[in-house]
Amino acid sequence: MTWRPCTGAAVALLPWLALPAPLLAQNANWPVYHGNDEHTHYTTLSQITPANVKRLTVAWTFDTKDAFPGSEMQANPIIIDGVLYATTPKLQVFALDAATGKQRWRFDPQHGAPPTSRIRHRGVIVTGDRVLFNYRNRLYALDRRTGRPIPTFGDSGWVDLRQGLGRPIEGLSVSASTPGVVFEDLLIMGSTVPEQLPSAPGDIRAFDINTGALRWSFHTIPHPGEFGYDTWPPDAWRIAGGANAWAGVTIDAARGLVFAATGSASYDFYGANRLGDNLYANSVIALDARTGQRRWHHQVLKHDLWDRDLPAAPILVTVQRGGKAVDAVAQITKTGHTFLFDRVTGTPLFPLEEVRMPHQALDGEQTSPTQRFPVSPPPFARQQLTKNDLTRRTPAAHRAALKTFTEYNTPHPYTAPNTKGIIIYPGVDGGGEWGGPAFDPKTGLMYVNSNEMAWLLKLVPRSDASLYSANCAGCHGEDRKGTAIGPSLLDIATRRSREQLLQMVREGTGRMPGFGAAMDGGAINDLVNYLVTGKDETKAKAASAPNPYALPYRTAYFDIFLDHEGYPGVKTPWGTLNAIDLTRGTMAWSIPFGEYPRLAAKGIRNTGTDSYGGAIVTENGLLIIAATTYDNKIRAFDKSNGKLLWEATLPFAGNATPSTYMVNGKQYLVIACGGGKNGAPSGGVYVAFALP
Repeated sequence: MTWRPCTGAAVALLPWLALPAPLLAQNANWPVYHGNDEHTHYTTLSQITPANVKRLTVAWTFDTKDAFPGSEMQANPIIIDGVLYATTPKLQVFALDAATGKQRWRFDPQHGAPPTSRIRHRGVIVTGDRVLFNYRNRLYALDRRTGRPIPTFGDSGWVDLRQGLGRPIEGLSVSASTPGVVFEDLLIMGSTVPEQLPSAPGDIRAFDINTGALRWSFHTIPHPGEFGYDTWPPDAWRIAGGANAWAGVTIDAARGLVFAATGSASYDFYGANRLGDNLYANSVIALDARTGQRRWHHQVLKHDLWDRDLPAAPILVTVQRGGKAVDAVAQITKTGHTFLFDRVTGTPLFPLEEVRMPHQALDGEQTSPTQRFPVSPPPFARQQLTKNDLTRRTPAAHRAALKTFTEYNTPHPYTAPNTKGIIIYPGVDGGGEWGGPAFDPKTGLMYVNSNEMAWLLKLVPRSDASLYSANCAGCHGEDRKGTAIGPSLLDIATRRSREQLLQMVREGTGRMPGFGAAMDGGAINDLVNYLVTGKDETKAKAASAPNPYALPYRTAYFDIFLDHEGYPGVKTPWGTLNAIDLTRGTMAWSIPFGEYPRLAAKGIRNTGTDSYGGAIVTENGLLIIAATTYDNKIRAFDKSNGKLLWEATLPFAGNATPSTYMVNGKQYLVIACGGGKNGAPSGGVYVAFALP
């Protein structure tokens, strides 16, 4: 993070932010998502030190009063010229005085209406006179001074992200959970699309910051004549979905390059309709930032069948090779691997090993014969689950875990999904997650928190007995009680109006696909009747036309591998915090990260937990991170060895990346406390810390 004092032009533009001249030099910004264009979470601010960090106290809190059951809040706040910009659990956008937490303005894209679903959102973009953010399919531009939509941007202040994808917009669900990047007069961004079918394609796009006009698109599902087209079936570009950069993109402004990391193709777990390697799914991609033309790519996982999206945007680092500095791109994975590429050429900077893969799969499926893995650095997550890796927390817990392990027998980490069930390990929530790594350019160390939990997956033949079974049970369960990827629908009629349900089924929402293109109006109406009444008297085949998105298998069970008391079924640690030397390709240190309060009260400490959100690394020796799901802590560690220096309890879990900034000569540390992950309580509070 660099010092960016207010300029005369900025003060003239925003007079309500004006400060006396002596204070201008005492302000430092957190100007973009994750602190800088490189996404390294690094700061040179030094008022908070390893020696005084234990004196941090709460400077202010801001309760959004916007949480609801199951909601999350993952924003990394932006702070510019003494003003903080962020979002609430219902995705209202606000501006605060960054020194006091007092609200200046607030914008509600729903105009008071209740949310139709849980929203995951990681913040906003502040550039020039505007604040850019996404709500569902709408990309808004707000006036930075007032929070009102800018009428000259798009259609009276917003652009429809469903447009320009080469598909009819009816039934498309397209949003963006992670802020994009600004380069010259372009906003470059990825998108969030459903992981079930039907799904939109994951095009990476650039929009004119001033007008909202689409300037270029890169097709992550290649069109005819484009490189990679032959890695899909011929018609895939018309109907396939996913391969989207949902975790954001990273800009090298000096070189005019933008880097993206993509997710898997839809549907995640069965790919008979997408035979081939499926470029550019699960890939690191370098594009010309002005034109969107491909410069280089590396596919990390071919024909993904395990939901192993690349979980965070690439970070830009500099490492030593043969005594020379080499600019590079580092990419973490859900499997706990770290790929390192030359930034200009895409050449791997550590050797890759080609490994033979199992070939058994369900009818119609064809797995990739091989996958490539870096020889160095070592993975920051365990790679295969055996009987010796099952929990020993109690004898009863071990017996329960062994029973599940035996039922879901998985001889190889890349066993293809099947109807008997498999264990995905590392799980679909990592290894690495969307918080992404932090990098210290002074030492060459990269810091990443890792989840160490297995997941269970079982497929079943897709039933055509009812509309619900054919289209909804894979996410929400055959009994409508919900799963890890879809909430319970048992009482949905008490929480949503019939009109809202019709809209959700027709248009989709977030990761849920819209069925407007796959079902006629009568079928959608019949499906909503079932959700409201619980009585399903229709047959899928009778109610809907032939469906090009239909697959012969769907998800029957998909959830975390837990013991009989709800704790992970594997040995501790269940979460770690790691330091990796990117020059040497070695692990510098690794510690358990997080606790379960109920176990800690019994003396079972340092178990580790799952964590979501990243760390800040400071030039003067600190690694600061919240992220842990159940203990509601924010912590500061000695970055050289992982020694705990300070911790504080938050009102809710801080499943987000903190920001640090300076106003009027005082350094602050702020974290969004939203909770809501994996059954944890939901909240909507921002907490800022400072020295007394």
